[in-house]
Amino acid sequence: MGIVSPGFQGRPRSPAAVTLPPGQYLTEDFPVLSAGPTPRIDLTGWEFVISAENGRQQRWSWSEFLDLPAEDVTVDIHCVTKWSKLGTHWRGVSLDTLLADVDTTADYALAHSYGGYTTNLPLADLLDGQAWIAHRYDGADLAPEHGGPARLLVPHLYFWKSAKWVHGIRLLPDDEPGFWETAGYHDYGDPWREQRYQGD
Repeated sequence: MGIVSPGFQGRPRSPAAVTLPPGQYLTEDFPVLSAGPTPRIDLTGWEFVISAENGRQQRWSWSEFLDLPAEDVTVDIHCVTKWSKLGTHWRGVSLDTLLADVDTTADYALAHSYGGYTTNLPLADLLDGQAWIAHRYDGADLAPEHGGPARLLVPHLYFWKSAKWVHGIRLLPDDEPGFWETAGYHDYGDPWREQRYQGD
């Protein structure tokens, strides 16, 4: 068995009227891709932690997280395996809210997940209404196979940057590659520039 579970078949053609990033095709499904088994997380022990480069931490339990102001967002998502899904509906807490009281001079972030997955991002890509910790999808609690109870949502980058089962974010002065980046995937992952692999 491979480390990636595809969970979908076929490559439907995109309608001519839809503008997609280069090399992408449109899907109505929500394919499931995971680098390993799906963790089952007990909400009584769930927490989200932001660790600044000075060692200070901000922590939220599940109930504290749900008490934060949440936003409903509708975004297009693009997977590095070339599928795109348009107009997806999410509810989550903006990273602007979570980082509002964090004192940092960091330029980078490393998201880490229950189960050990990591991915790196410039901190600027998590701010200014660009990223959320999402806990609902399409009007329902986020299913475990899609990253529930909560996942990072950074829709302007390839979807591997939107870490499932997110547990926290470490703020760093220097870039530190995550799981797929150390395996040869692009450090940034802009779908409109087809940044799939190192060197793209």
